Amino acid sequence: MPTVDDVLAQVGEFHLFQKQTFLLLALLSAAMPPIYVGIVFLGFTPEHHCRPSPGAAQLSRRCGWSPAEELNLTVPGPGPAGEAFPRRCRSYQVAWNGSGLGCADPLAGLAADRSLLPLGPCGHGWAYDTPGSSIVTEFNLVCADAWMLDLVQVAVNLGFFLGSVGIGYVADRFGRKPCLLLTILVNATAGVLMAVAPTYPWVLLFRLVQGLVSKVGWLIGYILITELVGLSYRRTVGICYQAAFSVGLLALAGAAYVLPHWRWLQFAVTVPNFCFLLYYWCVPESPRWLLSQHRHAEATQVLRLIARRNGQAVPAALQCLRAEEEAGEKPNPSFLDLVRTPQIRKHTLVLMYNWFTSSVLYQGLIMHLGLAGSDIYLDFFYSGLVEFPAALLILLTIDRVGRRWPWAAANMVAGAACLASVFLPEDLQGLRVAVACLGRMGITMAFEMVCLVNAELYPTFIRNLGVLVCSSLCDLGGMLAPFLVYRLTGVWQELPLLIFAAVGLVAGGLVLLLPETRGQALPETIEEVESLRRPRKHREKKIYLQVKKQDIPLN
Repeated sequence: MPTVDDVLAQVGEFHLFQKQTFLLLALLSAAMPPIYVGIVFLGFTPEHHCRPSPGAAQLSRRCGWSPAEELNLTVPGPGPAGEAFPRRCRSYQVAWNGSGLGCADPLAGLAADRSLLPLGPCGHGWAYDTPGSSIVTEFNLVCADAWMLDLVQVAVNLGFFLGSVGIGYVADRFGRKPCLLLTILVNATAGVLMAVAPTYPWVLLFRLVQGLVSKVGWLIGYILITELVGLSYRRTVGICYQAAFSVGLLALAGAAYVLPHWRWLQFAVTVPNFCFLLYYWCVPESPRWLLSQHRHAEATQVLRLIARRNGQAVPAALQCLRAEEEAGEKPNPSFLDLVRTPQIRKHTLVLMYNWFTSSVLYQGLIMHLGLAGSDIYLDFFYSGLVEFPAALLILLTIDRVGRRWPWAAANMVAGAACLASVFLPEDLQGLRVAVACLGRMGITMAFEMVCLVNAELYPTFIRNLGVLVCSSLCDLGGMLAPFLVYRLTGVWQELPLLIFAAVGLVAGGLVLLLPETRGQALPETIEEVESLRRPRKHREKKIYLQVKKQDIPLN
């Protein structure tokens, strides 16, 4: 009896219909960056200082100071050399309406050295040096409230984590297509509501809702396109689907440059998502899922549609179609299966750390770029551009060199680039950008590699569980990244890069502990996984049995 892969081999594994569907779903992937890393522009923190008190403003008008003179004479100057954020949160605690203050140097009569004057918190808000606006400038998320900006990105990643927990059940229970359309609708609606949110708590809430559904929608799109193409194209299509995310990064940089006000930017990157609801008429349900639900007539109808669009004859064996996995008793997966045996336990720990590292470095480097870059739009564009060579390197190396060495090298390049950036002088801005882009290329390659290899290191009956558990560390890393970047730069501008370098280099070393999976069939049993790195003659020395707990006698 033929399987879906057998039928696709006859009607076209990646012909016209699949190419059209891929382009449609790639647009969905390209719409993900504004949610994943949009905080760089939505939460941009410009140069700022305490707004002058009414008395200082009145003195400025009386003396006819220019804005630059008012800033120089009434606002504390930079702090000690190397301080990341010099005195942006302090103001002089003096009586500006006093009669003894002159226009030439009003503070000279109060103290010979301005550093001796008392400083206090900003009592009249802040002035921002920016032509646009951001969440930071609108809700004054600076100084004592700067940590509240971190929560915006934490809310997104918390939504990713909670949403991903249920993706397997939801997509398998209700189908790929209905879940995809529902996530699109909720994501677009929450995005528009965030653009008009009146207060900071509402921004957090709608960002959380976007996180709950956006990653789920992205993953369902990934699953759907890989289930509609033939076996020989599945890996390439999956990598290209992720590369479409990089296209979205470039588009985001352009949109942010044209729309410097965060509400208009949020609105502009959200509204196109409503167009994806048209996929109801353009994208079919997965025939593999339909077969798994014993809906053979609908699965046959989808495959007939694929054959007709590809200009191929309908195979005669289509009526005898069967699912890839025959019905029968299957082992019940357990979380303990991920740590019960030595090799699988090692795989789980190394993969969890690498998922965590990939997320921390990927998001962290982009956020740090927003703080350290001289031109945030151009630097962001360059950093997105280098993701395409990363995807190309994966396609060129995974079947020639293997998975392990390119993956380890990518992590180490990312870590080494972060370490080098710490010691590069500020005046070598071009070299700093080049090294930062090299680091971004390395971590992008590592991120895509961990997605690919994760499924290849677990046996069939715990494969989905293994991917779910390990990838959940990605979202936890995303929650930690904004605190590492935005808080530690207050201590030292380059401190986050030093931490990124350490975790990246360790991740590269740990990858070398994993077996090479190039040319290996996907393992079916625990014993096959435990034997991946052993010579063939030793494979029968130890056998791991898959048994159910209730079948084991208690005495």
